Amino acid sequence: MKEFKDKNYWALILGGSSGLGLATAKKLAKHGMNICIVHRNSRMQEEMIQNEFEIIKRENVEFKSFNTDAFKPEKIKAVIETLKAEFGKEQKIRILVHSVAKGNLKPMVSTEKSVLKHDDFALTISAMSISLYNWTKALYEADLFTEDSRIISFTSEGNSKAWQNYAAVSAAKVTLEAITRNIALEFAPYGIKANCIQAGVTDTSSLRMIPGSDQIIKYTLQRNPNKRLTLPEDVANAVYLLSKDEASWITGTIIPVDGGEHLS
Repeated sequence: MKEFKDKNYWALILGGSSGLGLATAKKLAKHGMNICIVHRNSRMQEEMIQNEFEIIKRENVEFKSFNTDAFKPEKIKAVIETLKAEFGKEQKIRILVHSVAKGNLKPMVSTEKSVLKHDDFALTISAMSISLYNWTKALYEADLFTEDSRIISFTSEGNSKAWQNYAAVSAAKVTLEAITRNIALEFAPYGIKANCIQAGVTDTSSLRMIPGSDQIIKYTLQRNPNKRLTLPEDVANAVYLLSKDEASWITGTIIPVDGGEHLS
């Protein structure tokens, strides 16, 4: 059922060329949402990414993509100016999905490797959390949100548990959750709802970058009540549900989407 087909709704997905972001783009497109993806990938990855984008286009929705730096103010401005010019008055952004992963996975103490420094924390927190506010503010000021719009960010169990080499990302996730809550509070008068999805351990390229990821996967398979990892599609399904009219009273929450993984 393409319930969004005739509503001129767009999903703007930051980091939508792989993992949770790409799965979300495909899911929303199946239900008639127009898709705009902002991503940053090399030329070597271009063919593979374009193949994925073709799958989205085959859903007979409008599609745009920007291979650009989603963290630089001038790049954000350029994307928004392009969208504002092309959307006209009728088309608006129904949902902003923040699915970017850029940061440092360094230890705090090591005699063999480079250790975390102030700049490593600053870069990670800026990219993985403050950028959500930057995009929200810019889109709001450009009057690109629908009257009933949704913002979704992705966090992880590292928000409360200490994982080796994860300190900077963990700090970013906690910051992301705080920013999401305050967006829900302060932008509520303008029809904007904001929620954070705490995805279970998902076998993505971002997970594989974490030192010891094989052990994380092994442990998760043992403790998850459903005895499997979370799939990107599981998270995409939850984003879709939150994008529906019936979810308009859900805001300011952190929602586990992990098959009960957080229970143990």
